[in-house]
Amino acid sequence: MADIVFSVDVRERTGTGGARQSRREGVIPGILYGGDLGNVPISLKENEVVKALNAGDFIAQTVTIDHKGEKQLVLTRDIQYHPVSDRPMHVDLYRVDADQVIEVEVAVRFINEEESPGLKRGGVLNIVRHDLALLCPAGNIPEAIEIDLTGYEIGDSAHISSVTLPKGVTSAITDRDFTIVTLVGSRAAVSEADEEAEAEAAAAALALEGEAEEGAEAKEGGEE
Repeated sequence: MADIVFSVDVRERTGTGGARQSRREGVIPGILYGGDLGNVPISLKENEVVKALNAGDFIAQTVTIDHKGEKQLVLTRDIQYHPVSDRPMHVDLYRVDADQVIEVEVAVRFINEEESPGLKRGGVLNIVRHDLALLCPAGNIPEAIEIDLTGYEIGDSAHISSVTLPKGVTSAITDRDFTIVTLVGSRAAVSEADEEAEAEAAAAALALEGEAEEGAEAKEGGEE
């Protein structure tokens, strides 16, 4: 994850009117909370926030805010968007320490799909969880958790117990070994397999029928 630093200002005017004024001035209103300090209304530069959002380095990630030289590590807890334009309208930031363990949602990324025999035979991934709830040090949140599909056959699955998590990172769900993804057969692959099975069964039936006829002929010949 890139090191993101935002210069922030404390908002003197709060409420709906203050938020509208902030947006007219090209800044996004926000709130800073958490820790031993109280809630502080702040504003962030819109262009910096949009740049971080486009780079994927802001949602559920830690960034640093700088207020007149005083820096604080924070976690992005929520971003509100305009319902029509998708413009960011408000940001919630939570104070954290680098070694503080926090719960975050981290995306799952699948790699080496080309090395999966099951996918080559027409199987498809049934993704149960696109994100994992993890307990991570605030200063070491992984960008994604990778699951290697090398060797996966149709019917195989990945559970949280089979995933190697980074050092210091654990699953927030501990009461069950939940499924993340399964590799299932597509309808086309299943139909093809059914046709092959039917063809094999028909061939076996014909072979048995032929053997029975040969046996009957041999018996008749012996009786003569």
